[in-house]
Amino acid sequence: MSTQPPAASASLLRRYLNIALIWKMAVALVAGVVAGLVINAAGVQERALPVLDPLGEIFLNLLQMLIFPLIITTLIVGVTSISPQRLGRIGVKVFAFYLLTSAFSLVVGLGLALALSPGAGLSMPGRAEEEAAEVPSVVETLVGIVPANPFQALVQGNVLAIMFLALVFGLALTYMMNSEDERAQELGLFLRKGIDAAADLVFRVVRGVLEYAPVGVFALIAAVLADTGAEAIGPLLQLTGVVYGSVVLMVVVYALILLLFRVPLVRFFGAAKDPMVTAFVTRSSSGTLPVSTAAARRMGVREGVYGFSLPLGATVNMDGTAIYVGAATVFVANIAGQSLSVGELATVVLVGVLASIGTAGVPGAGLVMLTMATTSVGLPMAPVALVAGIDALLDMARTMCNVTGDLAGTRVVASTEKGMLRERDREDEEEHAQQRLSSPASGRGPGGG
Repeated sequence: MSTQPPAASASLLRRYLNIALIWKMAVALVAGVVAGLVINAAGVQERALPVLDPLGEIFLNLLQMLIFPLIITTLIVGVTSISPQRLGRIGVKVFAFYLLTSAFSLVVGLGLALALSPGAGLSMPGRAEEEAAEVPSVVETLVGIVPANPFQALVQGNVLAIMFLALVFGLALTYMMNSEDERAQELGLFLRKGIDAAADLVFRVVRGVLEYAPVGVFALIAAVLADTGAEAIGPLLQLTGVVYGSVVLMVVVYALILLLFRVPLVRFFGAAKDPMVTAFVTRSSSGTLPVSTAAARRMGVREGVYGFSLPLGATVNMDGTAIYVGAATVFVANIAGQSLSVGELATVVLVGVLASIGTAGVPGAGLVMLTMATTSVGLPMAPVALVAGIDALLDMARTMCNVTGDLAGTRVVASTEKGMLRERDREDEEEHAQQRLSSPASGRGPGGG
């Protein structure tokens, strides 16, 4: 009798672990939406939020805890997995993909917002004085990439500085492993095994953390909706529609780019669905990095690409945030009764792309970019308070777009580099492309009659 409850508990836990993560997270998302709306309608936030907030914070803290170990290990392993010459090619391709898609996303957000004019007719918020967020200059961002104190960079959460440090040590280790000095080569190979072991350890911790994800998802989404309520987006429905519509458009653009490089969409989105849902509910590109890394591996991408592209994308690639900045800047201008000139629109694009490089992939970082964009064209800060009221709802969509762009760029670059896809995936990709090219309108093969 005494052994049955533990056995039943173990069986229940095993059943839970056997359920696919996407289904657990989908159920948690729906349950969180329902719970949040019910809590808001009943007006019991004071009793519910003290319970929900800690559960959500634990999940975010667990993800944040993994960011730097994951960046350091995967980036060093990724750099040392390929030759310095190939690393240069991959780096240029990844960075170019991210900057071009970020600029295009910002133009999409601006264009759709200019067409629909969100915010027209709304009055200024009551708070006339709104203190601007402190944002670093471009020069400060570039200087900050090189850390004077690596431990201080860790404490401050300076992702770019830690990436620079890992990149430098990874390059040095690569040259050690390929050195003509036998002693240096042996030490380099020994260190590489240690980094491999550390990366494997981090991935095992990641798998454990993801089992808590549905609890965190439920708590986070319920807390947001309990606090804001469905009516919170009423006056800002147009802005919400512009941002979500632009994000959907960007996902279609990613699909077209993937098709251009002959990437099977079903396989890509089948692997990408977990990080897309995780990004939507956690609102953190950096926090989703463990899930994105696992998805890239399922796509067949080797660590020589994803170990570099995903940590970089979590900081530099802000396609969804660029959409948000473009749309919200037009929204603020409409409320203020000001029209943006072509030069000011170009300034918003330039500032938005540059700001994305130094803006951390954490919840709420978009407000910093929005502050920079609005102040750069002389718009008042008071209307930004209205956007901040629904920032959490907008942040969900834009973060999902950010992460999808990271994975799309990773998969595209892997397709252009020989040996950066597992052989089976490469063969399937080539077979899929050949079938598309050889199938005539009748649907028969070239020898059909």
